[in-house]
Amino acid sequence: MAHNEIDIGAPPERVFAILSEPRSFARWVVGSREIRRADPGWPNVGTAFDHRVGIWPLTLADNSEVVPRLLKLLVKARPFSRAYVTLNLKASNGGTLLSMDEFAADARSRVFFNALTDPLVHLRNNVSLRRLKALSEGNEPIPGGYLPSRDSDAEGHVTGSSGSAEI
Repeated sequence: MAHNEIDIGAPPERVFAILSEPRSFARWVVGSREIRRADPGWPNVGTAFDHRVGIWPLTLADNSEVVPRLLKLLVKARPFSRAYVTLNLKASNGGTLLSMDEFAADARSRVFFNALTDPLVHLRNNVSLRRLKALSEGNEPIPGGYLPSRDSDAEGHVTGSSGSAEI
């Protein structure tokens, strides 16, 4: 299991507002290429958003779904892996202490989440949390644009980064 923490100079309500905007995930989650569609009511339990993950030319279209308690996501990059990512926000010194835990969601995914890959997952999550910090503190804009509902036939394309240097 990868565990990361970061202090963010914004209150938990602001950080949660960023997490409540599906389009922000393409901006802060390392490996996320675009957010395609989202359920109305995100981040209520059981809602999900469709995304594309990977590195060109190997990208996968899948989704992430909210599960009960905290903000716990079942993150999918099938057929390769499924992981649980739990984000816990606590008020701290006028800001937020955010912790992120990621672990395999099934037996097949344990092939990818093991002692050899844990340092890489930890590093990726550290970069992701620095990006989330920049969004939460107002140093980066939240991606805009149209994001269709998951129950529609339309495909939205809210891209993550333009290949610029990481925060």
